[in-house]
Amino acid sequence: MKVKSSDYLKQVKPLLKTLLNSLLADYSYASILASDSKAMVYSVSKRGTVISEDDVLNGRGFVVKVYDGKSYGEYSFNEITEASLSEIPDKIKNSLMPLKDYLPEGVTESEYKQLSDEVKILVESTDYQQSPEELGDEKIIALLTKISEAGRTFDEKILDCSASCRYQQYHKLFLSKNKDMEQNILWTTGSLMVMASRGEELKYNFKGYSCLGGTELLQEMEQGLSSVASTALELLESETITPGEYECICTPEVTGMIVHEAFGHGVEMDMFVKNRALAQKYIGEYVASPLITMHDGASPVQETATFLFDDEGVPAQDTIIIEKGILKRGISDSQSAMHLSTIPTGNGRRESYERKAYTRMTNTYFEAGTDKVEDMIASIKQGYLLENASSGMEDPKNWGIQCMVNIAREIKDGKLTGKIYSPIVLTGYVPDLLKSISMISDTMELGGGGFCGKGYKEWVKVSDGGPYIKAKIRLG
Repeated sequence: MKVKSSDYLKQVKPLLKTLLNSLLADYSYASILASDSKAMVYSVSKRGTVISEDDVLNGRGFVVKVYDGKSYGEYSFNEITEASLSEIPDKIKNSLMPLKDYLPEGVTESEYKQLSDEVKILVESTDYQQSPEELGDEKIIALLTKISEAGRTFDEKILDCSASCRYQQYHKLFLSKNKDMEQNILWTTGSLMVMASRGEELKYNFKGYSCLGGTELLQEMEQGLSSVASTALELLESETITPGEYECICTPEVTGMIVHEAFGHGVEMDMFVKNRALAQKYIGEYVASPLITMHDGASPVQETATFLFDDEGVPAQDTIIIEKGILKRGISDSQSAMHLSTIPTGNGRRESYERKAYTRMTNTYFEAGTDKVEDMIASIKQGYLLENASSGMEDPKNWGIQCMVNIAREIKDGKLTGKIYSPIVLTGYVPDLLKSISMISDTMELGGGGFCGKGYKEWVKVSDGGPYIKAKIRLG
């Protein structure tokens, strides 16, 4: 089934078009982004049950953007009526645009060209199997309760099992002189976390789930519970790893974390404008193994960061960032692209209508290769299979990376020994790590359970992943 259009946006669209025409009478370029979103969070554990609206993702609002021949101004609001059709243009003309005349000493106004405004008409929606709104809060909680209780009774060593899910159904309109675009998107994510103890020792295991779709995801969570619980019990036998550099195989979720942290943030081109990304100096050079091709884009795969157009009206794209080891280009929003004299890549995203658009990742991943996972494991004399990515951070100015991984499974003489180590810190210099990749599996996966912040704020939905990769990695 297809996600239906927003009744609210249908209702206000004639008013928005009237507002747009009024703005175009004064400005050579004007656009309006309208959004209507509903998002809910559900969680069940031994500690209790939670049902709540998502404060960040919920809401209705509008962003007007205008160009006066030299610079751009943006004005956001959350209500439009017949009465406001004259008020909004007046506020933009008399209060917003004159602000550039009062810049602090030493700050100058940048000049920009006019945004391109090619004709684009579309109305598109994503698919789902089961609507969370139609299923309802009560049934969602009942399903999560069933999963949580099954996890808690899996073994006497298990202290708790948390089962949670979140969904967002959002609708966006983008209107300009030549564009009239509508997209209707539904994504759902879930997570399982199992906590186990033996004496004073406490370990946990978690798994994230995601889909561009609805609460059909809950069935996948129920089927995956046994594996998550079993691994939590395994972790009670884990040991501390001896720090050093090892040959490692990364599962797709660990690969995804490396992709996201290593070259995701590092190629966001608003950082190029500020000279805060080392990648800018390496365009056209080898930064990874020739086996590596890296993509970012809202269009090539179906995951939680998939959409039809970004928050600046640029159609979704598939950007090849690294091609056979060579850094080809970065990703950009429209403003950064204009500053750098490049073409925007459809990565201008806002946390909400109240926020500025920044260059942000979407679906970021390595392409699959040709190797079999069993052959990759067999090729390792002494090393580890890394799984269960936890968190990561990077330094785009110096290309450093530090990631947390929950599990390292020992490999000796080409076989898994059954011995596991936890927790694991993965560190290194990004080009060294990526250039050491020597094998890539012929299958790949993406996960979209997480959010990405610009620094410590401006959260947007992203997905990442790829194939299994074999590389030399520093562990501690």
